[in-house]
This record gives sequence, C-alpha cells and structure tokens, in this order.
Amino acid sequence: MSNYYKAFLLMSIITLVGCEKRLDVSPYQSIADDKALLTESDVLVTMIGCYDGIQNAAAYGGDIMVLNDLIGNSSNINFTGTFAGLSDAYQTQMTADNSFAGTTWIAAYNTINRCNNVLSAIDKVTSSTTKKNAVEGQALFLRASMYFELVKLYAKFVGDGDYSANPGVPLVLTPTGNVTDADYTARASVKAVYDKVIADLTKAESLLPATNGNYATKWAAAAQLSRVYLMLKDYVGARDAADRVISGSGKSLNPDFTKLWFTFINNAGSTPSEYLFAIKVTAQDGTNSQNTYFGRTISSIPGTAGRSDCKIKAAHIALYEAGDVRKSFFVLSGGNYYTQKHLDRFGDVAVIRLAEMYLTRAEANQRLGTTVGATPLDDVNRVRNRVGIPALTTVSLADITKERFLELAFEGHNLIEAKRLQTSVGSLAWNDAKLILPIPRREIDVNKNLVQNQGY
Repeated sequence: MSNYYKAFLLMSIITLVGCEKRLDVSPYQSIADDKALLTESDVLVTMIGCYDGIQNAAAYGGDIMVLNDLIGNSSNINFTGTFAGLSDAYQTQMTADNSFAGTTWIAAYNTINRCNNVLSAIDKVTSSTTKKNAVEGQALFLRASMYFELVKLYAKFVGDGDYSANPGVPLVLTPTGNVTDADYTARASVKAVYDKVIADLTKAESLLPATNGNYATKWAAAAQLSRVYLMLKDYVGARDAADRVISGSGKSLNPDFTKLWFTFINNAGSTPSEYLFAIKVTAQDGTNSQNTYFGRTISSIPGTAGRSDCKIKAAHIALYEAGDVRKSFFVLSGGNYYTQKHLDRFGDVAVIRLAEMYLTRAEANQRLGTTVGATPLDDVNRVRNRVGIPALTTVSLADITKERFLELAFEGHNLIEAKRLQTSVGSLAWNDAKLILPIPRREIDVNKNLVQNQGY
C-alpha cells in the first residue's frame, strides 16, 4: 500500500472563461475530513480527478499495456530502449526496485483512493437519480478496472495453485486520510480481489448510462466484465457479457481496420466508434506511453513521434496471411519494422475494442459448444473479413486464439493471454515467478503486513 495514495486527492476543475475553454487543475493534498466532498459539486469535480488518475501514463495512459507486451516477449519484439525498468521487464530480470512496477502500483492505488472518495460521498449527489447512478457507476468501473490490472500483474494467475489462498493485492475500499496502523493492509486473496471486481463491475453495468461521451458506459463495464470472466475461465459469463455488448451497444466493427488508429492525425481527435473504452489524449492533456515506446517519427507521416524502442520482428509479421490488412500495418524505417497502431503522438489509448468482444464470444461459444448470439465461425469471419482475408469454412479453438493474437497484437494483451491459455513466454513457463511483477520495495518497507512475491 503506497504512502502516495494514502492521503492524496486530486481535484480537477473545468471552467469556462469568456469564449475560451481552459483546464484549471487545483490539487488538494491531505484534505481534512470536514473540508472535502461536502457538496454535489465537490463529488463531480473529484469524479473528474478519478479519470485524471486513470489516464496517468503509469496506468491506462499506456504503461500497463506496455508492460504486458514487453515482459518476456522476445519472440515478437526487439526492445532497444534505455530505460532500465523496461529493459529488465523485457529480459524478465526485474527486481523489487523496478521503477515501472513501482509507478504502476502507485498510479493504480491513487486512482482507487479517488474512487473511494467519490463512493463515500455519493449521497451528496442529489440533483437527480440518473446523475447519482452515473457517478457511482463510473467510480465503481474505474476502481474495479485498476484492481483487475493489479491482480493480473502482481499476483499468481488463476490456475496457478489455489487462487482462494494465493495472495493478491490489498483491497482498500474506503478513503485513506490520516494514516494509522490500521491502514497497513495485508494482501487479500486472488479470489477475494476477483470477487470484488466482479461485484463492482456488475453494479456499474446496472448503473451506467448507455451513452456517456468520452466517459465510461454500461457497455464498457460489460466488456470489462467479459474480460474478467474469461480470465476466470467462466466461459458462460464471458460469452454473455460480450454478447450484451455486441447486441446492445449499437456499435459495429469499423469496415476499415486502418481507421481505428491515428485518431489525432487523421480523425481530428475523434475517437473511433469501435472503441468501448479509451483514454482521450489531446495536444493539451494526456499521455499515450504506447506511442512513447512503440512509436517513431516517420518523416512521410506528419504527426508521428516516439522513442523507437519497440521494434517488431519479421517473425511476427510473417504470422499474418497474405492479403491481410494487418500484415501491411507495419512500417519499415531505418531497417526496422514498427507497428502503425502507436505512431500517432496524440492518439487515443484504446483500452477495449468491439473486435475483442466478437473474439471472446467466439471462443466462449466454441468451448461451450453453444451459439449464443452467433456461431463461433461467424464471429471469427466477421473479424477476418474486415481485414480482407478469406472466410474460414470451419473453425477450431486454435483458429480463434490465433485470430485474437493477431487482431489485438501490441495492444497490451501478450503476457495475460499467455497466462490465460497457459502457453510459454519465450523460454519461461506461463506460471514462472519471473512473469509476476514485484510488490514495490518501498511498499514492503513501509507496510510490514505485505508479503513479497517469490523471487524478489
């Protein structure tokens, strides 16, 4: 548990000055209990702070996805960056002082604490039941999302021993103000964390509106719930949640795969409708660290940028079929290939896309021998047809998981998919201790109730 999140609340206040839109951010640290969140306005402003927290580069601003793609992934990526924390993750040589493991933990718990503040004062939202439900649903969704990412990264995966006994991460469900010994929480079990994530997302789905601008909707909650159930091998839950999104959201696959990216360069900052939840990035605010590490300045594509740290290996590109639009969605520059998904300096961070829901429904139906919503063959062919490759006439589980791997490549799924499917990561078994992030050393030093992960 971090001292950073224990007494921290960031309030972002958006004001309109004359005809000019301005972002006025007022930080408040260690707010006294009798001063904070006394009115509906206080709660609404703090809700904005929750989004500010989750868009932190160390959270859904991209680092969570980058870590998932880099750890042990020498089969698909050649990492040549100079950040020691990422290099160690790539080489599976992390220590308890790994800087990226530390900042992601802090960012996640900072966001969780902000959400806890909102939830503790939700009764202050009295202007309408609709608004109250929307605010509560958003706070539950964001809190659950951070706990979901934490338990996947910092704990043994489901299927690796007894998940009802394996230590997960600390479950902190009330605001942390003045720190006492009672705030030094032990790690809850993996099962306890997942149970809480499911409870929060289920309630969030029931409370959130169907449309909500750039903010979380009921479909985002259902999509995240589908992911959770898939990790737990609850294929009925995963299938049904994905089906609710596909049938109820009104969204459809973008007919042009290449239009899902370059949201700032080509789409004037407009978020593609296929995105179920994304982190908005503009020239004024936000960071896309997938662009930072996977991106590169390409002189022929104005607006591109990045450190050129993650070079895509030819062996990965060879996995795509001839004629697949995704096979050509790599750019050769300086003798190396780069994915075009993350070239846009101010591109949105796509957290969940609709295509994933089709592939989840296909896999779950295939495993269960059911055809809820559509046949597995039909769902897979929807994804294949969109990228210009022939429809399959029959489909196997291997076909579905391969399609999922190619469609979602370099979007932050590699490590977790390997653990879920129990396939090796490079030379390591799916449940090797080196594939689990360390609990940050400073957390262990401060909180004596925390138990460190094996090998650290």
